[in-house]
Amino acid sequence: MAEITLVGWFHTILGIVSIGAVIYTLARYRVIKSTTKSGQLYLIATLITAASALTIFQNGGFNIAHLLAIATLGAVVVGWLAEKKQIVGKLSPYLQAASYSATFLFHMIPAITDGLSRLPVGDPVVTDIEDPLLKGFYLAFLITYVVGLALQVLWLRKNKAD
Repeated sequence: MAEITLVGWFHTILGIVSIGAVIYTLARYRVIKSTTKSGQLYLIATLITAASALTIFQNGGFNIAHLLAIATLGAVVVGWLAEKKQIVGKLSPYLQAASYSATFLFHMIPAITDGLSRLPVGDPVVTDIEDPLLKGFYLAFLITYVVGLALQVLWLRKNKAD
């Protein structure tokens, strides 16, 4: 594994801030909105984290982490359009929830991959992207996303999708 660069440290620290902000936001507000301070922090930190990921090429060329960064940027834009412009009418709050929550999923995949492939230093937990442990985490994150989104949809319905 290549040494982490200054941009890599910036990216990693901001990613950790993003993850902390979204956990707080979801626990407090049930959905991610740009109208809350923690939601704003999450979305801004997520945008910068995704953009900085596009500048990191320590592991060769363009890879899945770059695709996830592009997907994250797209999900933030779609979520913002749903939130602010109501692009699909009454379904917009649900599209917003799905889009913004997808960004959390997109954070977690490279976070666990990078963390487990770097730590502990000198003897990382995984050495191959195909490791079953990583695949288990990916599946757990996907299930968490689906369950979390279902709970948000129920909450939005109950609260008339304000």
